[in-house]
Amino acid sequence: MNLNDLIFIDNLPSLDLHGFDRETARVAINDFINDNIKMKNKLIVIIHGIGSGILKDTTQLVLSKNKKVIEFKIHPFNVGCTLVSVDLTK
Repeated sequence: MNLNDLIFIDNLPSLDLHGFDRETARVAINDFINDNIKMKNKLIVIIHGIGSGILKDTTQLVLSKNKKVIEFKIHPFNVGCTLVSVDLTK
């Protein structure tokens, strides 16, 4: 299953960043990715909201720099969520 096939995300592990600042969000995202690799969860969801876009930009920057992330994209039906596919072999 890849990110383009996902429509229903309620059963996926998710991290809600509402109320976080940039630095706390960066740490939380990396910790969340590492935890889900340990639990063998290939697909995860990061909820950043819409707002001013600060958390969305931070999320995309962190994901683009993380070598354990295969791909990520904004959910097609909810622009406040980012879908992430992680590499379980690293």
